[in-house]
Amino acid sequence: MTQSTPLNPRKRPKQHRSRATVSAILEATARVLVEDGFDKTSTNRVAKVAGVSVGSLYQYFPSKEALVMALCEQHCEQMLTLFGDMSLALLDAPLPVAVRTWVRRMLDAHRVDPRLHRALVHLALHIGLENLERFDRRGRELVQAYLTQRADEILPTDLPLAAFVLCTAVESITHRGILEFDDDGIPWQALEDEICAFVLRYLIGRSDDEQ
Repeated sequence: MTQSTPLNPRKRPKQHRSRATVSAILEATARVLVEDGFDKTSTNRVAKVAGVSVGSLYQYFPSKEALVMALCEQHCEQMLTLFGDMSLALLDAPLPVAVRTWVRRMLDAHRVDPRLHRALVHLALHIGLENLERFDRRGRELVQAYLTQRADEILPTDLPLAAFVLCTAVESITHRGILEFDDDGIPWQALEDEICAFVLRYLIGRSDDEQ
């Protein structure tokens, strides 16, 4: 991908029919990306799988990189909505409960389609990490909001930094697990337990089992 490769959609769908078309295109992008890999993915192939003309695809997406970026953004928006609702529900929850729920939801979100997640992780450098920074920042804001409610219970005092450390560490461990193991070989429960232990030791100096 060159610096001049267009990444942003040409236009946003407004009517029901156009939204359905874009949805079909993105679903096809995910399917082709998983089956063929990024190098063999093409706008022609995606359009064929989506059942639309290439011209219709180009009305919205100027390149295959723009397709992948839109797919990443769709996924991030869904996750932020999910975690935003969860964060509000957990504001008054005890630390061990909140941490366990947060970690489990993170793993659940990534285990729905590990092959797609694996492909998107591999493609992060192709599509430009700067375009996803706002989603990472919003995730850290949600975590920081919870930590602020528990500031007198936790060890870290620099809460923005603590939110950065936690979000970066959990995201990295989750992605590495998806990359490291086969779809059927990811030890989800063991991974959940270890991440929870790590987060609680970082926050309060002991794991849930040690309380």
